[in-house]
Amino acid sequence: MKISKGTKLFILGALLVVIDQIIKVLVKTNMDLGETIDVIGDWFKLHFVLNKGMAFGMAFGGLVGKVLLSVFRIALFGGLFWWISKLAKKPDTPVGVLVGLTMITAGAMGNIIDCFFYGLIWPETITPGAPFAFMFGQVVDMFYFPLFDYKLPWMDYPRTFFGAVFNFADSCVTCGAFYLLLFQYKYFAKEEEKKKNM
Repeated sequence: MKISKGTKLFILGALLVVIDQIIKVLVKTNMDLGETIDVIGDWFKLHFVLNKGMAFGMAFGGLVGKVLLSVFRIALFGGLFWWISKLAKKPDTPVGVLVGLTMITAGAMGNIIDCFFYGLIWPETITPGAPFAFMFGQVVDMFYFPLFDYKLPWMDYPRTFFGAVFNFADSCVTCGAFYLLLFQYKYFAKEEEKKKNM
């Protein structure tokens, strides 16, 4: 039986979400908040933090920002899911475009699950001051690559070159977006040109 392109993409997306959730649950249930485990010297560590904002620990407008961010993630997921479904039916759509968009969609879903359900499962992950648990869970982050410290003349203290802590879902979004920008931009430019000429 031949598996359709859409089914293959769905399997890929589901697999990425499952990997993301397995990593997060293992970190949440086996590490203490703030705990660090050295993986590769001082270059790569597992560092368990809870992120109440956007990717890479960026904050976004308190509780109202948390709700807006959740709504944005759902809209992004829905829009991307619809777009991928539409593109998958076109025979001339490059596989790379579909894979890149699927990675971004899976990453969005991975963090949506944290926000919507982790507060119900683990009350300690609820965003401080939240009125209820649903939709106010904090995202579990763990990957930390403090490659080196640097200090510029105007800085009071040294800074870490890459001080962000992130998760597998963030990686899916970032890698998918960079892949599309670097290798698939010609396809999107061609599609835009088609629309202009219609």
